[in-house]
Amino acid sequence: MTDRLPQIARSDALDNRERLLEAARELFATEGLNVTMREVARRADVGPATLYRHFPTKEILATEAFADQMRVCHVIVDEGLADPDPWRGFCLVIEKICEVHARDRGFTAAFVSAFPGAMDFTADRDHALRALAGLAGRAKDAGKLRPDFVVDDLILMLMANGGIQATSPAAQVAASRRFAAFAIQAFRATPKQAPLPPVARLALAVPGKNL
Repeated sequence: MTDRLPQIARSDALDNRERLLEAARELFATEGLNVTMREVARRADVGPATLYRHFPTKEILATEAFADQMRVCHVIVDEGLADPDPWRGFCLVIEKICEVHARDRGFTAAFVSAFPGAMDFTADRDHALRALAGLAGRAKDAGKLRPDFVVDDLILMLMANGGIQATSPAAQVAASRRFAAFAIQAFRATPKQAPLPPVARLALAVPGKNL
């Protein structure tokens, strides 16, 4: 019996940790990073002391909660780098990265912030941005990406993409796809109009104003 007690304690601790991460993912995705640690603990149905025992700071909690999204970003960038056509690879990255961020407001906020103290998250983000900068350089050399593009333009684009307020998660993604199409056209070295994805209903749309 005494041998089982440490195992039960470890199992309970693991259950609490997973509940906290799941609660954080849900709240960060819908509410952003302004969610308080107490709200996360309340959603996970644990006490604040349990939360802080597992995750002493919000940065540490967010880094763990966003690990899957960061891995997806790395896969997307690697996919773009592997495309023999650098412009096509660049466009693929823009489209897919925007969709990942559209699905999770908190991830966007973390990605574009300094996020002090979250060294692992910062290192992963900087690695992805450096890889994308290399892809952008190849697209410029191919004459497809405008020569004055800089990686900061991608951060600006993600900030704007993160500000989309749609009437549902599906509409959020649809609006993000349309926005990404606009951004890609703006990034082209030679302007070329192409059909845009369908319009999505936005939360701030004014009834009767169909421009």
